[in-house]
Amino acid sequence: MDASYALQPGPPPVDDFLRLRREAGLSEPTRERAELGIDGAWTAVHVIHRGTGETVGMGRVISDGGTYFHIIDMAVLPAHQRRGIGDAILDTLLASIDAAAGAGAAVSLLGDPPGWRLYRRHGFVETAPETVGMRRTHDSPGASPRTDDWTTAVVQEPRRT
Repeated sequence: MDASYALQPGPPPVDDFLRLRREAGLSEPTRERAELGIDGAWTAVHVIHRGTGETVGMGRVISDGGTYFHIIDMAVLPAHQRRGIGDAILDTLLASIDAAAGAGAAVSLLGDPPGWRLYRRHGFVETAPETVGMRRTHDSPGASPRTDDWTTAVVQEPRRT
């Protein structure tokens, strides 16, 4: 990442968080959900463009502080990608994890295809078929999840030749 960008501790402001998620192609939570969750991360960083002051990237970690660390909200605006911003964000998050995590701590993330090269460069590997990421979504607080909103993974045994 060059000197035209500055890495900042903490999450971005809520408006920037929502814009980054939207423009980077991630799902966009409601403003209410974003306000409730933005400060709930174990650690977070964001990147601003020095010339404009625009927030152009972010990443957060949710964790119990010792055993499990899950990287979330990795996003860089498309116009600022391929400039080392994602690497700088991930390096910073991983350095914080490395300083706190004991031997055997689990560090995970759910990666969409555009980020796979970045994550692999930093030592992440796919875990399927041994483990598969799953999620459960809710329509509203207290409501039962709708089955058509669930993400379902089907894992087949490898063919033996």
